[in-house]
Amino acid sequence: MIETKENADGLIQTQLSNGLSVLVKETHTAPVASFWVWYRVGSRNEHTGITGVSHWVEHMLFKGTPTYPKGVVDKLIAREGGMFNGMTWYDFTTFYATLPAPRIELALRIEADRMTNAAFDVEEAAAERTVIISERQGAENSPQFLLNEEVMGAAFRVHPYGTATIGHMCDLETMTREQLYHHYRTYYTPKNSLVVAVGDFDTPDMLRMIEKHFGAITNGPDVPRMHAVEPPQRGERRIVLEGDGFVPYLQVVFRAPSVRDPDFFALTVLGAALAGASGMTFAGGSSTNKSSRLYKALVKTEITATISGSLIPTIDPFVYSLSAIVRPDHTPAEAEQILEEELARVASSPITAEEVNKAIKQAKAQFAYSSESVTAQALWAGFSEMFADYDWFEHYIENLSTVTVEDVQRVAQEYLHPSKRTVGWYIPKKA
Repeated sequence: MIETKENADGLIQTQLSNGLSVLVKETHTAPVASFWVWYRVGSRNEHTGITGVSHWVEHMLFKGTPTYPKGVVDKLIAREGGMFNGMTWYDFTTFYATLPAPRIELALRIEADRMTNAAFDVEEAAAERTVIISERQGAENSPQFLLNEEVMGAAFRVHPYGTATIGHMCDLETMTREQLYHHYRTYYTPKNSLVVAVGDFDTPDMLRMIEKHFGAITNGPDVPRMHAVEPPQRGERRIVLEGDGFVPYLQVVFRAPSVRDPDFFALTVLGAALAGASGMTFAGGSSTNKSSRLYKALVKTEITATISGSLIPTIDPFVYSLSAIVRPDHTPAEAEQILEEELARVASSPITAEEVNKAIKQAKAQFAYSSESVTAQALWAGFSEMFADYDWFEHYIENLSTVTVEDVQRVAQEYLHPSKRTVGWYIPKKA
């Protein structure tokens, strides 16, 4: 172990000699432990021809190794009363298991093994192509997926964030087993990884187990750097998508700052005031948005059935997204006009201190709900390290609390300007 340090909340940060980053937090709130492996690779690291490769590789790592053949891990984890899964996103791929604390070493054995020994059987790769194409086809049955794909593709001309994690159908149909395996060998290495353990264990014992199972793993090739920088947007962009269905949809996305930009917190508060506090991780946590400005303007007036906002932490600048299901007796144009009026109002006239305080409380509550369990705490620790660092998580509430009325109006004027938005309409053809 090198460069070991302890944070104020008891989290230990260190690194193995092979470059593997380690976060360990001992907590005895429940007799369980959660172990995660995070790889710094996602759709952000893909290009035309291999879009969707990270998600496909994630699937392949559930297909077994010589030590743990296909289906064995599922039975081992279930037999111990645990749960496990994996996920791929823009900036990362991650796998985790939560088990009774005395059984947590099983998770370490499994993850260390598949970091280096995943089989990538030719027949399994071919079978998984069918599975992922079916997943893509299932998503295409959703007008919201189709609209979001078109809007994001228009919002990003250069950066890979414009492509959904599932990838383009043409790439899913042509990608080879060799391309999958090359991606695995390039990115699934200790120096491109982070392990996180949170739970009811003794910290020195956990550190010894991590060293035992991961310390001897050698690194692969240098990880290619992602150099794409999205150019400034010089005016509004529009998408009109026609398709099956009876219900119209509206989506408007605005260029937003990266998570390391101080404006991210002010925009978080603004988003909570406009459409309610939104979740930032996969750990749940939600709050009602019935007191938000856009709910009152669009849903209570029965122009739309729903309105939601989303601001996702990312390494590079992303978007703030507003999405609405429009009622069949109204049009996206009507909903957009009301939305535009509300956004102009919040930019021209400061929201009240009461609204800011309420929005901060909602955002804090959502954050608290999404970081209650041992599994969620481990998720947040690794999630934060993928796009920033653990300090970002540790000081999240503090940074939210410093947001002022003036900050909220400033970011409304800066980021919600019409020239920085991409507007998408979904027009049903069976209305």
